[in-house]
Amino acid sequence: MPVEIKFCGMTRAEDACEAARLGASFVGVIFAGGPRQVTIDRAAAVLGGLPRSVRRVGVFSSEHGEIIGDSARQLGLHVVQLHGDCDAHDVETLRRRFRGAVWAVLRIANGRVPLRAAELFDTADAVLLDAKVPGKLGGTGVTLPWPDLPEQLDRIRARGGAKLALAGGLRPENVMEAIRLLRPEIVDVSSGVETAPGIKDHARMRAFRDAVHAST
Repeated sequence: MPVEIKFCGMTRAEDACEAARLGASFVGVIFAGGPRQVTIDRAAAVLGGLPRSVRRVGVFSSEHGEIIGDSARQLGLHVVQLHGDCDAHDVETLRRRFRGAVWAVLRIANGRVPLRAAELFDTADAVLLDAKVPGKLGGTGVTLPWPDLPEQLDRIRARGGAKLALAGGLRPENVMEAIRLLRPEIVDVSSGVETAPGIKDHARMRAFRDAVHAST
């Protein structure tokens, strides 16, 4: 199956529309803090021109609990991505508020997959790997130690369950290697296709798309 692409950290409608033109499966906006954070109104403007074929993703902190369902309904989100150190209980709680897909972020430090990975793969629709950087939730551009991860992940993924989504320092120049090593179903890029936080470089977006397609 082709690897699906998510362009995340959108702050401008023109960048979201370019993602759609490039065939992205997912376009994401961030509510969980950081330089790419948007308001609900801004998110509506960014996502409003997307065709039905592109799934809208909202990135929230797991602490946002009660507001996620309302925000998701208002924006017509297809996916809620829970950032921070969420667990299976957070995923199950969100399912009572949101009928779409739930992705759980699993942050990796020192090349070790956290023990809760197995329960996240059992409960979430996708588990997104990102680098754990103190004081930051994501979008850091820090690359994961891909060669350290396949053996750890293969044991968990053999049980079935969630899709694997890969973030963490992906760029047009390295995404083919990441796909070769980890075989994700989804790749997620933000800072790797930017000229500044939240400002996408359309040429790099196209280069990223082309590299992903060349890998499959």
